[in-house]
Amino acid sequence: MLVCRTPFRISFFGGGTDYPSWYKEHGGAVICSTINKYSYITARWLPPFFKYKHRIRYYKQEEVNKLEEIEHPTVRESALYLGIERGIEIVHNADLPARSGLGSSSTFTVGLLHSLHALQDYMPTKRELAEQAIHIEQERVRENVGSQDQIAAAFGGLNIIRFSRNGDFYADPIVTSQERLSELQSSLVLCFTGFARNASHVAEKQLQQMTRMESCYEYMQTLCDEALSVLCSKSETLLTFGKLLNEQWRIKRSLSDAISSPSIDSLYETGITAGAVGGKLLGAGGGGFMLFFVPKGKREQVVSALSDKLVVPFRFDSLGSRLIYHTHES
Repeated sequence: MLVCRTPFRISFFGGGTDYPSWYKEHGGAVICSTINKYSYITARWLPPFFKYKHRIRYYKQEEVNKLEEIEHPTVRESALYLGIERGIEIVHNADLPARSGLGSSSTFTVGLLHSLHALQDYMPTKRELAEQAIHIEQERVRENVGSQDQIAAAFGGLNIIRFSRNGDFYADPIVTSQERLSELQSSLVLCFTGFARNASHVAEKQLQQMTRMESCYEYMQTLCDEALSVLCSKSETLLTFGKLLNEQWRIKRSLSDAISSPSIDSLYETGITAGAVGGKLLGAGGGGFMLFFVPKGKREQVVSALSDKLVVPFRFDSLGSRLIYHTHES
């Protein structure tokens, strides 16, 4: 039996340029960080004492005899992809709700692949996990998803991820002082909007309009590089980072009418009026979590203004997907 812990992520800049339909033509770049909120996969070989061969438990329970009969598309396709032959039991739990803009689907995929590999006594590299998760989601499950979430979940940490036209990616840790990293972390407020959404459906509308919005995506890549310069600067104030987030959100919400809504716009304005200098809705849009950048001394009043919403405390995670328990069964 084993337990695999895989972190959720918050995305700051460049979201949308990580879709293959964009970066295979133009290249892409995102800045994101994993946080100490996790998806947990408990996995084992299922003993052959049941009337079924495989048992999968998430928000529902499946008991089947063939991998092809598994309804959960990621579990089914991952197990088939890795050639699982013995009976498996997979149990999923998470610290935060699914479909909330924190990369939960890809976090699940990475953790599941990590677990299935470990059951077969193989330790994949972080790159292998990321590449295989991208393949499962984009090629086998056919979800409308980008490529940053899988990489973030596998590698962990605060990174700039660059995508090449040939389809390759490079995940580079952002090098800055611990003091600056702590200042960034303490400036962020994570707030749940109160409703989830299907990211693939929201992204589908965005992708349909991508060609006519090329200038917006190019500008978001520019913002990504500007934000990187701010993070790595020894003189630039982090307030500039927050203002760039505001600009990122302004551009992002113009990409599709499915990204924002009157209630989301109202929530954002509440945070800004209370003292935040910038922020953005995380993930594809339509709901989930909103992130605010709040200057020192303003946090209490911003949190107070958002008192009817759930504000979730967090810290950055630097480890990525990892096994936290593993024992061989006879």
